[in-house]
Amino acid sequence: MAMKKDKDIELGKQGEQIAVIYLESKGMKIIERNWRCRYGEIDIIAEEGPNLVVVEVKTRSSRSHGTALESVSPAKLDRLRVLAAKWLATQSRTFDAVRVDVIALDKFAGDFALRHVRGAI
Repeated sequence: MAMKKDKDIELGKQGEQIAVIYLESKGMKIIERNWRCRYGEIDIIAEEGPNLVVVEVKTRSSRSHGTALESVSPAKLDRLRVLAAKWLATQSRTFDAVRVDVIALDKFAGDFALRHVRGAI
Protein backbone atom coordinates (compact mmCIF):
# COMPACT_ATOMS: atom_id res chain seq x y z
CA MET A 1 0.00 0.00 0.00
CA ALA A 2 2.76 2.46 0.94
CA MET A 3 4.54 1.83 -2.36
CA LYS A 4 1.40 2.70 -4.33
CA LYS A 5 0.97 5.86 -2.29
CA ASP A 6 4.59 6.87 -2.96
CA LYS A 7 4.02 6.23 -6.66
CA ASP A 8 0.87 8.40 -6.60
CA ILE A 9 2.73 11.22 -4.83
CA GLU A 10 5.53 11.07 -7.41
CA LEU A 11 3.01 11.09 -10.28
CA GLY A 12 1.29 14.12 -8.73
CA LYS A 13 4.58 16.00 -8.38
CA GLN A 14 5.46 15.17 -11.97
CA GLY A 15 2.05 16.40 -13.12
CA GLU A 16 2.40 19.67 -11.21
CA GLN A 17 5.83 20.30 -12.74
CA ILE A 18 4.45 19.69 -16.24
CA ALA A 19 1.58 22.09 -15.43
CA VAL A 20 4.02 24.80 -14.28
CA ILE A 21 6.08 24.49 -17.46
CA TYR A 22 2.90 24.59 -19.56
CA LEU A 23 1.51 27.68 -17.77
CA GLU A 24 4.82 29.52 -18.05
CA SER A 25 4.91 28.70 -21.77
CA LYS A 26 1.50 30.42 -22.03
CA GLY A 27 2.95 33.57 -20.44
CA MET A 28 1.72 33.09 -16.89
CA LYS A 29 3.92 33.99 -13.94
CA ILE A 30 3.92 31.42 -11.15
CA ILE A 31 3.51 33.19 -7.81
CA GLU A 32 3.31 30.21 -5.48
CA ARG A 33 3.06 26.42 -5.45
CA ASN A 34 1.34 24.16 -2.93
CA TRP A 35 0.00 27.00 -0.77
CA ARG A 36 -1.68 25.55 2.31
CA CYS A 37 -3.91 26.81 5.06
CA ARG A 38 -6.24 25.04 7.47
CA TYR A 39 -8.96 24.93 4.79
CA GLY A 40 -6.93 23.12 2.15
CA GLU A 41 -4.30 23.56 -0.55
CA ILE A 42 -3.95 25.41 -3.83
CA ASP A 43 -1.64 23.56 -6.23
CA ILE A 44 -0.55 26.59 -8.27
CA ILE A 45 -1.17 30.31 -7.88
CA ALA A 46 -0.33 32.24 -11.03
CA GLU A 47 -0.63 35.67 -12.52
CA GLU A 48 -1.89 36.29 -16.05
CA GLY A 49 -1.61 39.99 -16.74
CA PRO A 50 -3.71 41.76 -14.09
CA ASN A 51 -5.57 38.55 -13.18
CA LEU A 52 -5.00 35.96 -10.49
CA VAL A 53 -5.32 32.35 -11.61
CA VAL A 54 -5.78 29.56 -9.07
CA VAL A 55 -4.94 26.22 -10.66
CA GLU A 56 -5.99 22.75 -9.58
CA VAL A 57 -3.78 20.04 -11.09
CA LYS A 58 -5.07 16.48 -11.35
CA THR A 59 -2.96 13.65 -12.70
CA ARG A 60 -4.12 10.10 -13.43
CA SER A 61 -2.30 7.03 -14.72
CA SER A 62 -5.34 4.77 -14.92
CA ARG A 63 -9.03 5.04 -15.69
CA SER A 64 -10.07 3.00 -12.64
CA HIS A 65 -11.29 6.18 -10.90
CA GLY A 66 -12.16 8.11 -14.08
CA THR A 67 -10.10 10.63 -15.97
CA ALA A 68 -8.20 13.42 -14.28
CA LEU A 69 -10.79 15.99 -15.32
CA GLU A 70 -13.68 13.85 -14.09
CA SER A 71 -12.07 13.71 -10.66
CA VAL A 72 -12.47 17.46 -10.05
CA SER A 73 -15.82 17.79 -8.31
CA PRO A 74 -17.99 20.89 -8.01
CA ALA A 75 -17.28 20.79 -4.26
CA LYS A 76 -13.53 20.94 -4.97
CA LEU A 77 -14.02 23.95 -7.25
CA ASP A 78 -16.09 25.67 -4.54
CA ARG A 79 -13.33 24.97 -2.01
CA LEU A 80 -10.77 26.50 -4.40
CA ARG A 81 -12.83 29.70 -4.53
CA VAL A 82 -12.75 29.87 -0.72
CA LEU A 83 -9.01 29.15 -0.71
CA ALA A 84 -8.41 31.88 -3.30
CA ALA A 85 -10.18 34.37 -1.01
CA LYS A 86 -8.09 33.20 1.96
CA TRP A 87 -4.88 33.61 -0.04
CA LEU A 88 -5.92 37.06 -1.28
CA ALA A 89 -6.57 38.13 2.32
CA THR A 90 -2.85 37.55 3.04
CA GLN A 91 -1.73 39.76 0.16
CA SER A 92 -1.18 43.51 -0.01
CA ARG A 93 -1.73 43.70 -3.76
CA THR A 94 -4.95 43.36 -5.70
CA PHE A 95 -5.94 41.76 -8.98
CA ASP A 96 -8.54 42.77 -11.57
CA ALA A 97 -10.15 39.33 -11.57
CA VAL A 98 -9.73 35.88 -10.04
CA ARG A 99 -10.13 32.73 -12.10
CA VAL A 100 -10.03 29.04 -11.20
CA ASP A 101 -8.50 26.77 -13.83
CA VAL A 102 -8.04 23.02 -13.95
CA ILE A 103 -5.14 21.26 -15.60
CA ALA A 104 -5.91 17.60 -16.11
CA LEU A 105 -3.12 15.21 -17.02
CA ASP A 106 -3.86 11.65 -18.07
CA LYS A 107 -1.03 9.19 -18.64
CA PHE A 108 -2.71 6.02 -19.82
CA ALA A 109 -0.30 5.02 -22.59
CA GLY A 110 3.13 6.61 -22.53
CA ASP A 111 2.99 10.39 -22.77
CA PHE A 112 0.83 12.75 -20.74
CA ALA A 113 -2.30 14.16 -22.36
CA LEU A 114 -2.85 17.67 -20.98
CA ARG A 115 -6.18 19.46 -20.89
CA HIS A 116 -6.43 23.03 -19.61
CA VAL A 117 -9.89 24.21 -18.59
CA ARG A 118 -9.84 27.98 -18.12
CA GLY A 119 -12.48 29.37 -15.78
CA ALA A 120 -13.67 26.00 -14.53
CA ILE A 121 -16.16 27.82 -12.29
